[in-house]
Parts: sequence; structure tokens; C-alpha cells
Amino acid sequence: MRGSLPENLRDVLPRAELDVEAALEKVRPICDDVRHRGAAAVRELTARFDGVEIASTRVSAEAIDTALRELDPKVRAALEESIRRARLVHRDQRRTDVTTQVVPGGTVTERWVPVDRVGLYVPGGRAVYPSSVVMNVVPAQEAGVASLAVTSPAQKEFGGLPHPTILAACALLGVDEVYSVGGAQAVAMFAYGTEECPPATMVTGPGNIWVAAAKRLLKGRIGIDSEAGPTEIAVLADETADPVHVAADLISQAEHDVIAAAVLVTTSAELAGAVERELPAQVSATKHTERITEALSGRQSGIVLVGSIDDGIKVVDAYAAEHLEIHTANASEVAGRIRNAGAIFVGPYAPVSLGDYLAGSNHVLPTGGCACHSSGLSVQSFLRGIHVVDYTRDALAGAAAHVSVLADAEDLPAHGAAIRARFDWQIPTETA
Repeated sequence: MRGSLPENLRDVLPRAELDVEAALEKVRPICDDVRHRGAAAVRELTARFDGVEIASTRVSAEAIDTALRELDPKVRAALEESIRRARLVHRDQRRTDVTTQVVPGGTVTERWVPVDRVGLYVPGGRAVYPSSVVMNVVPAQEAGVASLAVTSPAQKEFGGLPHPTILAACALLGVDEVYSVGGAQAVAMFAYGTEECPPATMVTGPGNIWVAAAKRLLKGRIGIDSEAGPTEIAVLADETADPVHVAADLISQAEHDVIAAAVLVTTSAELAGAVERELPAQVSATKHTERITEALSGRQSGIVLVGSIDDGIKVVDAYAAEHLEIHTANASEVAGRIRNAGAIFVGPYAPVSLGDYLAGSNHVLPTGGCACHSSGLSVQSFLRGIHVVDYTRDALAGAAAHVSVLADAEDLPAHGAAIRARFDWQIPTETA
């Protein structure tokens, strides 16, 4: 892309294909089944898709306690530190109510009220994600959500329970309502409720294409955070970047999934070549070689050469990555110019891996270019702003003529009549 950038920049950049629309028709009968047959449908769908029979969708308190008791002490210490840091960041996001006096006797207060109940989805596919328990639960708790439940797919190797590390993370966070349900049926369970699970107001958390499709289908009945797609990393780098670091960070996200995206945007052909030479050695030395190789060689990954950092910023803004790393001279200044990213990682010592676990930031982030209009999961995700309007009789009288004029302009005369009904005098049609 050296030279002038194309006008349709967003359309020509590497991107994973995720056809949620096509998946909608496949998840619709699943969701309808859960709606009509409740827990029985959920259990049957779990047997069909996860290959495990479960007597109850809800995990017992004993199983949760056992998971925490048997948790590796080092993993427990790491999770506790992750929780501590996440609480520090998310506690500072809590908004306070604000009252504005519009006129004497007339105020508008914005109250921030948490949703009543949330269902938090934690994936359980190729990897285990106790970190996603932390990222979902902490902001909901800091927002003051009174009722929250976690669900994660049933695992055959653990007797139909979610992975024990996920259960242990729930225990550390004080969550005792946990379900062994995954996929579209989990979203439907929270949306409609079953005999074993009360309905939720909102569902959050990343998942596969079936989870994303169910969220889209049921959005409106429930609130959602986003339709999370495959994970993605973009790295904006110049000649000062270390190719070893860049290659390692591209690989770290590619190991999530064969359709994970890893994109390098750089002003330096020399760096691009060095990263290409570095990748094979690092890939071959890691555990998930085949998965990473497929992700890095897919159409969603690649290297984009640009003529300047200014052009590089335009490219990454058009891409709107879930995770964006800045490996340039004056990295903080460059990061400050970025407008579109789920999260920005500045310099060589803030890799995405840090944000995935322990930075204190949230790793549930917008994917697929949605960072140009959406934010990652935060305390705000679980809060609603409610305007409380409080006017005295005199304050309403002072607004009456304007309301009447605007109501007539919109041909809604009953609006003006609703004001006049409160007074025994005629509202003038013109204001001074």
C-alpha cells in the first residue's frame, strides 16, 4: 500500500470471514426449542453438541468448592492478582449520578442503574478461559449487578462439568450460580429462562459463531455486549521494532483459533522481512504449531507495507483491531493519535498477552472492525443512564409556550394540550 491509499481501505485489508447471517437459520430452531421445552431441551442439546449427558444444567456448590480446593496454588495466586488488578481499573469506571439545574425549579438528574441480572458466557472450546470469568464478572460486580450467573460448555473429560479452573475462578469471585451449558442453547437459556435457570436481562462474553448468531437472534429480548468474532491483533511498527517481539505477539493471538487474525502494518520492508524469517522458528517451537500455522497463512492474516507512520495510522484506524500494538519510535504519541481499536498496547513492554490476563484492562473487546463504533466490556456495559426530570409549576410555566409551539410544529397538538391542562390560563402562541 505504499503510495496513495485506496478509498475502500477497510474492504481491502485482511479480515476473517464470519457469516453470522448464515448461522442464524441454524440456531433459530435451537433457541425455539429451549423457549418451548426449557431445561429438557438444553440437556438434550448438550448431549447432541457436547457429547455428554448431564442430569442438571446447574453446577452444584460442592463441585465449585472442590474445584477451588484442588486448584494449583500458583494458578490461584495468578487469578487472585488478575482479579485484584481488574477491580482497581473497573472500580474507577463507576459513574456517579449528576443533577443539572436547567432553570430555577427545573432539574434533570442522570441516574446510573445496573441491569437486574446478567448471564456471563465463558468459552470452552480449544482452550480453557478462566481469565474470561474474571473479565466478565468483575465489571458486572463493580457495576452493582445484583444477580449474575456464569455458563460454560459441559466437558466430557470432567463428567459434564465446565473445566475445573473455570469453576475455581467463579469460586474466587464469589459466584455460586454456574451452568454447564454452551453454544446457542446457553444464550437461549438466559434469554427465555428454564426451570433451572431464571431469565437474564443481558448476556455478555465471547463465544463461537453459534453464540454470536444466537446473540443477534435474541438481541432485543436480551441486551448483549457484542457479537464477538475471531480474535485479532494488529501491530503498527517501524524500523525501531524488535522482530522477535513482533513475531511472538502475532503468534500469541494466532494460537487462539485457526481463523484468528494477525496483521503487521509497517513502514519498514526490512522489519517485515525479519519478522517473516523469525516466524517459522518460533511457530515450530510452540505447542499449537498446526493451529498457528493455519491462522498465520489464512486470508485474515498478513503484512501491510505503508509509506509513513501517518499512512500506517490510517490503515490501523480502518482495520479497527480488537488488539492494537504500537512498536514505533514515540509509541505513546502514536498511540494517542489512534481513534479505532478495542485496546491499545504501547511499546515493547505492553504486549497483548499482558492485557489478556493481568494488565487490569478488559479483554472482552469488539472484533471484526466493530471497534470503530463499539467499546470493550466495562462497568458501563452493565449500567443504564436514566434521566429523572423534576420541574416545579413555575418552571413548567416558563417552558409551556415553547413546548406548545414545538408541538404544533410537529402537528402533535395533544402534547401542547397536556401542558395547558395544568394551568387555568391560555399559553401564548409566541414567546417574548
